Amino acid sequence: MIRNIFSVSALTLLSRLFGFVRDLMFAAILGAGPLADAFFVAFRIPNQFRAIFAEGAFSAAFVPGFAKVAAERGQNAALVFADRIFAYLILAQLVLLAAAFIFMPTVVSLMAPGFAGDPVRFPVAVELTRITFPYLALVSLVILVSGVLNAVGRFAAAAATQVVLSLGIIGGLLLARHFPTPAHAAAWGIIVAGILQFLLVAVDALRANVMVELRLPRVTPDVKRFWKTFVPATLGSAGTQIAVLADTVVASYLVAGSVSWLYYADRLNQLPMGVISIAVGTVLLSEMSRRVSAGDEAGARTAQLRAIELTFVFTLPAVAAFIVVPDILMKALFMRGAFSENDAVQSARALAAYGTGLAALVLIRPLTVTFHARGDTTTPVIAVAVAIAVNVALKFALMGPLGHVGLATATSVGAWINVMLLLVFARRKELFTLDTRARTVLPQIAVAFAVLTLALVVSSTIMASLPGPGLDPKLALAILLVVGGAAYGLVLVLLFGKQFMADLKRLRRGLNG
Repeated sequence: MIRNIFSVSALTLLSRLFGFVRDLMFAAILGAGPLADAFFVAFRIPNQFRAIFAEGAFSAAFVPGFAKVAAERGQNAALVFADRIFAYLILAQLVLLAAAFIFMPTVVSLMAPGFAGDPVRFPVAVELTRITFPYLALVSLVILVSGVLNAVGRFAAAAATQVVLSLGIIGGLLLARHFPTPAHAAAWGIIVAGILQFLLVAVDALRANVMVELRLPRVTPDVKRFWKTFVPATLGSAGTQIAVLADTVVASYLVAGSVSWLYYADRLNQLPMGVISIAVGTVLLSEMSRRVSAGDEAGARTAQLRAIELTFVFTLPAVAAFIVVPDILMKALFMRGAFSENDAVQSARALAAYGTGLAALVLIRPLTVTFHARGDTTTPVIAVAVAIAVNVALKFALMGPLGHVGLATATSVGAWINVMLLLVFARRKELFTLDTRARTVLPQIAVAFAVLTLALVVSSTIMASLPGPGLDPKLALAILLVVGGAAYGLVLVLLFGKQFMADLKRLRRGLNG
């Protein structure tokens, strides 16, 4: 499981690196003005539909269902089940695409109502969304094939699809002179990327002999069970995306640039979420579903605890950096071209607010797997519903005094409420408890986090007190990476060195056996 997590994480990290290059190009070419706001809305709309209907809800219902059928009747029966779902997915996407193209102005008005009276942002957002929306159908097929691959223990091709998306947008931006605007070039790059993503997973599925086939949709007991879990999972995913949508809706009423400031801050916030949380959640869902279907409850719980420990180790450095030195991060990474110093400062304020909830955001996926692996997609919906209600209420309450920073703060508060409720529900159902190792390891990780935070505070304070204009942000960031990395790494070695060597010896004995 750990090997698969690192495999997915490595490919996701590569994707984020290409995504960072893509965002650098966005910042330099589009900046944070009206055209950028319109493109980010057009990019977000199909991605939000994808997250609601395809990625989150579909994976939660499909992977455990596939594992259950495979455990009970074999892989061939599971593939027939996948074929049936494939037919329903294509039918749903055709209906959704037709409706979206007809009512696109209404869709954009609902997603970004503040654009309605804007003579620049609204028409451009409608035009760009018509270009990007078919990506939803392509990525839905990608997610179905990826779900089959994940269920049979193949994760690399699915994880690599995000690299393809970034490359497609970068390619479009490089050819921007051939399009009306750079935003149009990036939008068409998204469509090309969607086609290439499907080809990537389809080739891997054909190699593994698990490629789905188009069959007539039929209602079988397995399909009924899928819909029974898919509907609550969709409600849960919809609740999560309502919070994301609320950011766009409320930010569209704020000063120009607010949507973009939140976007750039969220891009950094999504880095640990993608590299760690999504990778852990993807692999853990497959691992726990397989173990639960085989009756290995103890193994499923142990796998979850080790995954949570791993999540904390790699996420907490980002939490410290986002809260302590967000301004240095944003200036060093994005301040160039059309992206001004004020844009960097405003994005940094949002990043610090996101950082307070990052630890909770990365925990939601592995904690939700507790229920999804057992076919329970209803309980997480309750937690999400309460958290989103608080989140959205806070967005409207804080938008006045805090502006776009209030939106990021509300997201963080909602994430912590979600995590707390998931823990309470899991404990009530006796599905989650800390073992002896977790009770020892988690406090030790907290100590390492405290040392890292102190090192960043001291280092940034010393650099800020230097005479003159101060250090170049890129040099300052490099110094903080060295100092913070050394402090955190040293504490981890002192705390976990012996445990790591013991685990390595045990692994070698297992391989030799």
